[in-house]
Amino acid sequence: MNEPNLIPESVRRVFTEGFRVGDIAEPLVSFDESASVDTVVALMDEAGFDAVGVRRRGRIAGFVERARLGSGAVGEFAIAFDPQSSVPESAPLSQIVNILSGQPRAYVTAFGDVAGIVTRDDLEKPPVRMWLFGMVTMIEMRYTRLIEIKCPNDSWRQYLSDGRLAKAESLLFERRRRQQSLALLDCLQLADKGRIVARDEHIRRRTIFASRNQAEDGIKMLESLRNNLAHSQEIVAPNWDAIERLAHELDKALAENLTPGAESSR
Repeated sequence: MNEPNLIPESVRRVFTEGFRVGDIAEPLVSFDESASVDTVVALMDEAGFDAVGVRRRGRIAGFVERARLGSGAVGEFAIAFDPQSSVPESAPLSQIVNILSGQPRAYVTAFGDVAGIVTRDDLEKPPVRMWLFGMVTMIEMRYTRLIEIKCPNDSWRQYLSDGRLAKAESLLFERRRRQQSLALLDCLQLADKGRIVARDEHIRRRTIFASRNQAEDGIKMLESLRNNLAHSQEIVAPNWDAIERLAHELDKALAENLTPGAESSR
């Protein structure tokens, strides 16, 4: 039996088209290859740059790193761009996360040439925060849908304590009193849904988590990221592992959505 798409097409389109690398990239400051290292270093130190571009025949052809500069012309220390570290400005933000997982910066191309730069500091910008908060919401929505499919008739109740169920039932009572049409599953917290995902092997197989412990740790990181986003706290340093995992989970979810029914119900 084939399963329906877990993420609506309209939501998928927001994450593939609505948030782009160009929204957070900064212009790559560059110098002609004949410029003296002393001049370049002075500007880099003043601006706090650890890398700048190097121009040859008017086009940015490479870059230099502050820590590797010696003396002479800056072109003598130029490093060619690695295609694996470059993305077009129209690329989704998840590609930047993947690059910055292993490298200090990513370069952004426009009209075929490198024109911009992105570092982890740029991931603190509002577009990334909006993207991440939306991703947390989308991932939670996906988990809810998986629980509905894999645990019909509220069979997921077996994974939660009496205390957690009582809290959900109390919230359901209050919402129904306000004429809201909801099911008990809709009243669970993210931690509750994460516990179900972690403990039900059939559901967990549809995530990036290989074990129950990995799933439980992943949900805790997700909650921490969401809390820091909601309270405008720093996110990159304390939540990098969560951001990285979330980007991978997003790629899995969107790929699944592009190939509906690729997996059978278990």
